[in-house]
Amino acid sequence: MKSWLPIIFIFIAIIYWQDIALKMGPPPEVPAQHNDKVVMYSASWCGYCKKMRKLFNDNNIAFLEYDIETSREGREQYDKLRGKIIPLVLIKGEVIRGYKPKKVMSLLEDV
Repeated sequence: MKSWLPIIFIFIAIIYWQDIALKMGPPPEVPAQHNDKVVMYSASWCGYCKKMRKLFNDNNIAFLEYDIETSREGREQYDKLRGKIIPLVLIKGEVIRGYKPKKVMSLLEDV
């Protein structure tokens, strides 16, 4: 049984590798590019992206938006941030995946 433990551990690590990589944080070059800006990676058809835009506009929050379907630069950054879901928001180097207004507003309190 003990000889199976390393194999089981490796198998579990392979299955959950994406989740493990996300916990380690984004690559440093993307957040460094935007310093203290609020950046949203989105798509024109996305309803939650529309809600996030409205949240920013209603609260007079300046933000930079990349449509990942039409902007090559935006898509490259989104991929470097290991994007799998939209909207993906970058605030002060922290990545927020999906529509999470409370998390966004808590991060923006200090901006």
